[in-house]
Amino acid sequence: MSDTAAPTDWIVDQPGLTALGLVSALLALVVLLPYLQFVLFGVVLAYILFPVQRRLERYVRPTIAAGAVVVGTLLTVLLPLVYVIAIAVRQSLDVAQSVRGGEFNVAEIEALLEANGIAVDLAALYEANQDRIATAVQEVTMSVMGFLGNLPSLFIGLTVTLFVLFALLRDGERLVAWVQWVLPVDDAVLADLRGGLDDLMWASVVGNVAVAAIQAVLLGVGLAIAGVPAVVFLTVATFVLTLLPLVGAFGVWLPVAGYLVAVGRPTVGAAVVVYGLLVTFSDTYLRPALIGQTEAFNAATVVVGIFGGLIAFGAVGLFIGPVVLGGSKLALDCFARGHAGTPPDGAPPEGSAAEPDATESATGREPTDADDSDADDTDADE
Repeated sequence: MSDTAAPTDWIVDQPGLTALGLVSALLALVVLLPYLQFVLFGVVLAYILFPVQRRLERYVRPTIAAGAVVVGTLLTVLLPLVYVIAIAVRQSLDVAQSVRGGEFNVAEIEALLEANGIAVDLAALYEANQDRIATAVQEVTMSVMGFLGNLPSLFIGLTVTLFVLFALLRDGERLVAWVQWVLPVDDAVLADLRGGLDDLMWASVVGNVAVAAIQAVLLGVGLAIAGVPAVVFLTVATFVLTLLPLVGAFGVWLPVAGYLVAVGRPTVGAAVVVYGLLVTFSDTYLRPALIGQTEAFNAATVVVGIFGGLIAFGAVGLFIGPVVLGGSKLALDCFARGHAGTPPDGAPPEGSAAEPDATESATGREPTDADDSDADDTDADE
């Protein structure tokens, strides 16, 4: 243990510096808030690309390596992403217009259902709800455009993202060390928090986003081969829906199959159903292959985190929202252990950092000497 005063004692003994630190942090947050989602997007990209930075640093200086990674990210990720989203928005508006224009022949679906003993008046149902369907599609599109903002704001935001990405790639380790030095929290607790947040980021970015991207691309390719219109919009919609537990890709391919039947292509519609089932069930194999078995998130954390993150942080909330909720539980677990000791019987330890006397923490690291000393102190207090 260090010879410095305990964090809580120092805060009480130095109220002026404590107030100055809090005011400075609040002012910095005010400056960050207008472009917070772009700053967070830069953080996510830096987390993903940091291994690439480390590899490049074996051959060139950190500044040159960071610059190369930023340029590569701009050309291969950001610009194509903006282009794809622009096409998806245009196609979604076309879909809304088609629904309002009544371009779907629902009589084919009615005949197919009646052949299987199901009698339903889809024509009347479609005519009664086509405006609602079109309005819903258009509102979702407008919401996406609202998250992204207008072109000048988007340009400034992406510039902020690139500078954040560059700074974190070059100086990220020093920034993390500085944050750990500044926070008035015990080093062992910070180590557990850092490891737990790393697990959460890995599960969110790889376990959710990568799987959703792979399934979206797979379904998009299949729909393009089937000759379905608005493929880019449907691919983006598949990506978003696949992030949600119990929804997934079938939220796209099932309506598409119905559309194909409605336009007189029942064979292709059946093929889309079979292929869509394969894409949906691929989640069972993709997720363990990419991240292994993890308890970092449960369904409630993912769903609430995604929808709440979208409202709080914009589009990047898809990735950050679940991490924020999981990280809050980590912090509260650490606070509770420091305040009340080990959790009671039946308390769920999953998703939190391990207890100090555990053989191996939830972050996968071996116990440190600091952990052992904390466990000894706990035993002595008891």
